[in-house]
Amino acid sequence: MGLVSVAAIHATQHLYFIIAAPSLFLPLGLVIRQSAVLPRAFGALALALGGLFLLLGVTTSQQLVLPAAVTTLGAVQAVWWLTAAIAFLRSRPTPDTVARTPARVSDGTARDR
Repeated sequence: MGLVSVAAIHATQHLYFIIAAPSLFLPLGLVIRQSAVLPRAFGALALALGGLFLLLGVTTSQQLVLPAAVTTLGAVQAVWWLTAAIAFLRSRPTPDTVARTPARVSDGTARDR
């Protein structure tokens, strides 16, 4: 039973590198690059991380166990999430800046919708 569990863990690691991480980071990077929610550098880094996850996942797919150098990319991912969260929290408008922002009045045209 133990060997089956270890094999399942290794298979899950490979699936994360090949499917899950790229399918999260690549679209997220594209969205961040086109929005003003986070600095655009986070979008470029997300695209690079997604591509790197995919590349390393495919190149190591024939190995049963992922090399330690490859699994440390998970730590890099954690640092990306932490710095993105800090950047997002620092860029949020404070209540007094929102109160000073004039309200936009719609003139009813299609461009307002």
